[in-house]
Amino acid sequence: MRILDLKNTVINIKQEFSGYFKERDAEINGSLLALLSGEHVLLLGPPGTAKTLLASKICETIEGGNFFHYLLTRFSTPEEVFGPLSLKALERDEFSRRVEGYLPTAHIALLDEIFKANSSILNSMLTVLNERKYHNGKELIEVPLFTVFGASNELPEEDESLEALYDRFLFRYRVDYIQHEENLEDLIFKNTEDFVPSTKLSIEEIKETQKRARDLPVDPEVRSIIKALRRELRNSNIFVSDRRWKKIVNVLRVASFVNGHTSVDRMTAVLLQHVLWEVPEQKEAIRKLILDRVVSGGTDTGKLKLDVLDLKNSIYSCLQQELPDLVACNKCYEEERRTTGSLKSSRFSGVKAQRNLTFDNALDLLKHHTEFPTHSYSFGLDYSNVNSSLNFESLAEQFRRKYGFEFKISLDYGDKKLYEKEYENLEERLNYFRRQIQEEEKALENTLRENIWVSGQDSQEILMKYRSKNTDVYEIASSLNEVRILLEKPRVFDVTIEKAGEIAET
Repeated sequence: MRILDLKNTVINIKQEFSGYFKERDAEINGSLLALLSGEHVLLLGPPGTAKTLLASKICETIEGGNFFHYLLTRFSTPEEVFGPLSLKALERDEFSRRVEGYLPTAHIALLDEIFKANSSILNSMLTVLNERKYHNGKELIEVPLFTVFGASNELPEEDESLEALYDRFLFRYRVDYIQHEENLEDLIFKNTEDFVPSTKLSIEEIKETQKRARDLPVDPEVRSIIKALRRELRNSNIFVSDRRWKKIVNVLRVASFVNGHTSVDRMTAVLLQHVLWEVPEQKEAIRKLILDRVVSGGTDTGKLKLDVLDLKNSIYSCLQQELPDLVACNKCYEEERRTTGSLKSSRFSGVKAQRNLTFDNALDLLKHHTEFPTHSYSFGLDYSNVNSSLNFESLAEQFRRKYGFEFKISLDYGDKKLYEKEYENLEERLNYFRRQIQEEEKALENTLRENIWVSGQDSQEILMKYRSKNTDVYEIASSLNEVRILLEKPRVFDVTIEKAGEIAET
């Protein structure tokens, strides 16, 4: 069996099913993967969502296999599922069933309303599902079963026996009604002939896939993701059995093998979202946890962002020039008074007001003036005559005359050289991260494109999460540009509108 041929076969099956079953990509992927890995699938949802049809058509992709389908009720008997009693065996005082054509001889089975199985059926079914064995009187039969598709309109009620049955279904999907109108239109208005899958998988291919995938290595980062998820789920009171974890790793191996990979990589862990939830309400939270873990393995710009912020804050702290008196922006003050309706509630009521209204250092005042060049100012704690306002040049002249204060913002020579060296280092790191992110994003797109198990919706969200790293890069570049401007300015600034604008330009 050539892996490429197997992958192409699975792709063809997926394409056939996606053209007929709209908005069911995740369910199709999971059903095929469960089939290849020998696990069971639960399709949970309201009536009329094509759960039974999807499962039966997936079963038709197996050539040379026996198929068993039954709708269970509370009154179903073991004879209906496991076969009738053998009259000839009874004549010999032996208890035996004629199992041909029933569940014990099936390769694929579809059990509708699975949780309505009564206790007389349940115990034998659990053994068949988990151990692939059936006790037929004195004889222990090896069941050739690959996958059971269970369909149900509702979750099982609280019952230990049903919980054990529920745990046997590794893949779980909540199937909803079609959401998009164009897909609904295709379903209800077009006279589409009954869908018959033309691409088939053989029993030998499935067995060979399971055998060859068994020893596929798991990458260390995938191991870390699984261990971290287990801790987080336990902290949220979601407990996944050890048996399920073992089966989950086996499924990841099969998925990677079919993809042609030599190990289980990080992207394959996206499939964990369909095997970990207990109730549908947990699904989205678990999905977010998994996608965050999958994407977080890329380039981390957090440390660079903090280093650039530290440098900018350090330079600003050196450039802070304390004003001899508080300065208020009259325009901002008037807007605040109109909003609040009274002076009492104004932010001027305290000595230390908000920065967009009052200023106690020259740098913040210059930045505000650059952003709002037409605003006028008053200074001192007496705001009773706010209409006698000063423009920025007049304010600077008043400070010079009254206090002998000159607006001078400068860095010591030694500090400036140190900051320039740090700036060059950070700029080099930023350029490296830019190149790294571009390369990683391109590689990520290729990885998602060739991974046949990741749905289109998951691929889009993974790329969006990764591209959010570019947002960090833009923020880092903006802050670093602000640092550059501060370092390139002359050591002493004359206070004019033009010069002030240069100082605060960011």
